[in-house]
Amino acid sequence: MFSCVILMFVLLCSSIADENSVGDADIFPSAPEIERGSTLKLFCVLGKHYTPRRNASHIIWKLNHELITEENYNIVNETVSSVTIHNFTYRKAHVKCFIKYLGEEQLLVHTEVKSGFPPDTPGNISCVYCFDVELTCSWTSGRETNLRTNYTLYRKMMTEGRVTLPSTVGSCESKMESCSFYYPDTPYSSSFCFQVKAENVLGEASSGCVPIPLEKIEKFEPPEILSVRKITGVKQLLTVTWKMPEKIIPSQDLICQVQYRNLYSNSSGFVTVPLNSAEKIGSCNLTGLWDSTEYSVAIRCISAVSIFWSEWSRGKTASTEEKAPSEKVDLWRVIESSHPAGSRSVHLMWKPLSSFPPSGRILGYKIQYFPENNAALKMTNISTDKKTILLLNKEAYIISVTAYNSAGNSPEAVLRIPSADERSSQVIETVRIFTTSEEVVVEWVAFEPEVTEYVVEWYEELETDPFGRSWQYVSNSTNWKTNKKNFKPFVCYNISVYPLYGNKVAAPYSIQTYIQQKKPSEGPVADTGIPGKNEVTIKWKEISKNKRNGFISNYTIFYKPEDGKELNETVNSDVLQYRLKSLQANTQYTVYIMVSNEAGGTTGEPKTFKTLKFNQEDVIFIALPVGLSMLVLLGLWITYILKKHAFKKACWPDIPNPADSIAVEWPLDAPVNNSFLKGVTTEAKTIDFEDISVLEHCFPEDSQEGSLLMNCENHVSACTDVNTKGMINRDKKILYNKESEVARCFSPSMPYVITDQDVRSQMHSALIPVKEIQCIEKLEDGVCGSPQQTSIKNEENDHEVLKLENFSEKALYNPYLKNSVKTREFLSSDNLPEHSKNEPKRQSTVLPPFHQNVAGQSYVTVDMFGLATAH
Repeated sequence: MFSCVILMFVLLCSSIADENSVGDADIFPSAPEIERGSTLKLFCVLGKHYTPRRNASHIIWKLNHELITEENYNIVNETVSSVTIHNFTYRKAHVKCFIKYLGEEQLLVHTEVKSGFPPDTPGNISCVYCFDVELTCSWTSGRETNLRTNYTLYRKMMTEGRVTLPSTVGSCESKMESCSFYYPDTPYSSSFCFQVKAENVLGEASSGCVPIPLEKIEKFEPPEILSVRKITGVKQLLTVTWKMPEKIIPSQDLICQVQYRNLYSNSSGFVTVPLNSAEKIGSCNLTGLWDSTEYSVAIRCISAVSIFWSEWSRGKTASTEEKAPSEKVDLWRVIESSHPAGSRSVHLMWKPLSSFPPSGRILGYKIQYFPENNAALKMTNISTDKKTILLLNKEAYIISVTAYNSAGNSPEAVLRIPSADERSSQVIETVRIFTTSEEVVVEWVAFEPEVTEYVVEWYEELETDPFGRSWQYVSNSTNWKTNKKNFKPFVCYNISVYPLYGNKVAAPYSIQTYIQQKKPSEGPVADTGIPGKNEVTIKWKEISKNKRNGFISNYTIFYKPEDGKELNETVNSDVLQYRLKSLQANTQYTVYIMVSNEAGGTTGEPKTFKTLKFNQEDVIFIALPVGLSMLVLLGLWITYILKKHAFKKACWPDIPNPADSIAVEWPLDAPVNNSFLKGVTTEAKTIDFEDISVLEHCFPEDSQEGSLLMNCENHVSACTDVNTKGMINRDKKILYNKESEVARCFSPSMPYVITDQDVRSQMHSALIPVKEIQCIEKLEDGVCGSPQQTSIKNEENDHEVLKLENFSEKALYNPYLKNSVKTREFLSSDNLPEHSKNEPKRQSTVLPPFHQNVAGQSYVTVDMFGLATAH
């Protein structure tokens, strides 16, 4: 019967959808909420848009993204398809209706399905009542329904026999597990009971009506503290006064609780004070407190029959009566070196001891000091700070510091400042520092066990302010412990232990330490300088102290040639340069330095350098011989310049004029055509007899003499007219042709014209014979007369050049020259005797051919030859 009703309803919805739906499909029921684990049934209705080509048989279903099997489908009619899902356990899921046509799926419609549970019976009902303000009740709902659940709180009246009346005084609704009534809907009564009903789509549940008298659940506002004060002259006492709130159920006795908290020790105490309903002001005295101690006071109250205390009132602080400080301050000093004027700066610092109980609020400190040998010169300073600087001279001083408050002064803390030239002995033998997981431990060994008090001082190595140091007194012990939190990690600390003899401080034992280390923050930068051929000196700067992060243990130099293997050298921490040896010449290297400590190492920036091809020794070895050679050549050249004339005189001496010789007379009647001289007179060039030298050692070898003599005879026969006029006049120049012919023959007595520029080393140069020369005329008295010019033409011999090969010198003995070796020179006409110049001309004769080593034969010896050019 029920299924028939559902089917009819679906058909009705389908017809409505066909006539009135504006969409393509519809799903029913929409957004259902079902019980967890039950069966879900949904219907999908197609619209007119899909018919008649598609019908309900084309509908498929999906749960979230999973396809539901077709065995759960049911075709109701051509436009309606349903799906059945058994045991639905999803808390929330989406069911989707698709139409599948020609292999394509198209989403038609979907709905969200939630599952949950019906509500449990509410329990644990409790309420809080604030008189004439609010009534709030709360409860527990049981297990979570996962569905939207509404709660209704009912307030009902009860009879004296706890019978609930059917009428309801008030109700409130909530979606949470609490609900409130507000004034004026908060009448006071002790006969109320409270009931809670929970309901959702799956059902409802109601609790029983729980009777709750309102006076038992009353909670009022906290009281207001009026004052907390001390009583003058009364120690260790505070008086507290407060006011009760106005909105309290009348005729109820009250109980108040006073809490006082020691702000120094953070300890608390409580005092209970009862009040009757008529009292609106409460008060009490807090006794047994600490002197000079600040306290915080708070109060709460409760009705005598209620179960709820009020909240704590706002706290108020006050201090007990003060007393004079009972302990001396913790005093220390740092002495700076003497100033040029002879004074010293003594930095005094102190801290109040943590006395228990404390002595109260310190108003200031009194500093007194005087020379050790003159107490009458006592001086006093007042300071509100915990440090001061005293400027003292070189004498020893006694310094005392006392703290004071309104009640009096503390005992004196005394220290002795030694004189500037005072030296104390070393009492401590060694100091050792180590750390645990939470503490830093300092241990030491003393030479004198009778010393029982020490001061441990510590500060950062880079700390420059003397007031930045920390210290602590140690009595009857040779070790000291403190928390690691008192030290910074990766920072170097100076720790010193000072023995104390009363108010005298002995010499300290100091040590440096790192509580925690890590590798350095940066590495050193290598400086390669100027490399050598096979070595280089690497230098680097010390890592700054704030970047070491630990004690430097060593430096490692890494170097690598181009396309080579990396090498390294390790040096101690105090070494800041190192010479790398056995390097390859003319090679580029990369070098970097790693600095290491206990925690690790850090490398610096790499640098490159290239070794030299030659080192200094190589350059000296090459340059020294070259330089010496140049110096020798320079010395020879300077010597030659300075001794030029001496060298010329020694190597190329001047030849004496044979005409001036008295050893042999010139043959005056010798025919001219027997001479080998040929001259050519030109207008441009002349040859002076002063430029003629004797060729002294320039003869061919014996094997060549025959051919040379034959050539000479042929040459003589070819000579033409020779003018035999005298030619001994030195004022006239011998002219020769620029295009003179090279001589074809040589003989030992053959004269040649040469220039002064030629040297003996130019013997292979082309020789130019004289084309035109004046014949020599022999005078009776051996003095030459005036020359006559004779023009001799030889067309056959024009433009011929004689090249001499393997020309060598040959020294020949000539009896004529044996007396004129050292002084050989041609005399100019100016040097001739006066009578020779005026001698009349004689008939010139032709000389016979010259023969070697013939006595009485006239000849000219040629020492050097060349071309003389007229300028």
